[in-house]
Amino acid sequence: MAFFKKLKDRLFKSSSKIDEGLEAIVEEGGVEEAVAPDVPETQPAQEGPERPTEAPQPIDAQVETAASETVASDEVSSATPEAEPALTESTSEAVQEAVDPRPTVEDFEPEPEPEPEPEPEPEPEPTVLPRNPAPVAEALTKTAPPETGKKPGLLGRLMGRSSDKTVVRRTLDDAMLEQLEELLITADMGVDTALRVVANMAEGHLGRKLSVQEIKQLMAAEIARIMDPVAKPLPLYPRTPQVVLVVGVNGSGKTTTIGKLASQFRAAGKKVVIAAGDTFRAAAVEQLQVWGERAGVPVLTAPEGSDPASLAFDAMTQAQADGADLLLIDTAGRLQNRTDLMEELAKIVRVIRKKDESAPHNTLLVLDATTGQNALNQVKVFRDISDVSGLVMTKLDGTAKGGVLVALADKFGLPIHAIGVGEQIDDLDAFDPEDFADALMGLERA
Repeated sequence: MAFFKKLKDRLFKSSSKIDEGLEAIVEEGGVEEAVAPDVPETQPAQEGPERPTEAPQPIDAQVETAASETVASDEVSSATPEAEPALTESTSEAVQEAVDPRPTVEDFEPEPEPEPEPEPEPEPEPTVLPRNPAPVAEALTKTAPPETGKKPGLLGRLMGRSSDKTVVRRTLDDAMLEQLEELLITADMGVDTALRVVANMAEGHLGRKLSVQEIKQLMAAEIARIMDPVAKPLPLYPRTPQVVLVVGVNGSGKTTTIGKLASQFRAAGKKVVIAAGDTFRAAAVEQLQVWGERAGVPVLTAPEGSDPASLAFDAMTQAQADGADLLLIDTAGRLQNRTDLMEELAKIVRVIRKKDESAPHNTLLVLDATTGQNALNQVKVFRDISDVSGLVMTKLDGTAKGGVLVALADKFGLPIHAIGVGEQIDDLDAFDPEDFADALMGLERA
């Protein structure tokens, strides 16, 4: 986690470039949408089909309706025709009294005291909602807070987040896919790799609305999938000394990488020896000696201008005598288009194999991330000359072309052993595809 934070912070040039491009693409044809609260509140019940609202009837009409329903009920339940006139007469009197409740003369005549009626039994409470839902809806409207002032959930309040946030989303269509391809190409991911990443993103997501954050997550997942097969640590073999030949162009960071590797293997309990094979540049030998002192590792040197192949042979003899576990051989930087220098590298390999047919056991190609797509040509040439077995990418902290590492993994499939993000001794670490993908996309980790 510590190295991931360092990687993310120092890979900001690449991640910022991708982030700005994604925001421009999504905003171009996106639509602003509300973001759901962190803690979902109770969802409103689904409304059924609307019922016609019945206007309240006057009391006379209600009584008349009740009386008519009573008449209809009595008519249906009557079994003999003889009872029909009596029922009709009593019913009509009840209807007349209900419809015309105005007082008459008879109302003022004294009436006999009525017999006490039994107390009515309490009616059971209704178990269903009234037919007209308007009063309930009105009550809910009065008691519920207004929509704009709705309070967030408990977690939302604790986190200080509002439930009315918005996010811009855009539908993933062909036009958007083309723009994403162009963005990845500008990040030096290469045409073929960019097409592959975008095509994999489209599977299962075409036609869906995506935000910038969602696109980052999809891209990071696809990048990690491509790079997962090549994320391998430097293999260690039981045969000693294990010879590790380090090659690369001028200024790629070979000397610094050797010093960091020696320090890490020394800390892991391995006995390490360094051979300063860059006999053409005095500064390289001095720099390697400084790293050797810092790591507590001996550095074997030769006079300036000496044959580097001869130094490599002598270093193997010395490492065998000292019982070293690892021999790291530095080489002079050379451009891949200089055939004479590349032939000199091939000579070093031939001489080493005279001492041990299986050597070099590892040939590490150190690549400078700032070179971008030119790194692809370097891998091709060095692999043909020195049988490159693995890659180390340096200077990821100083470039916006970090996507080239994805292109290298996709095209060559060579193991990526380590990546570097600075000059300090702990700025080189084993390559992790998920960490790199998340850092390249600028994603946070919990």
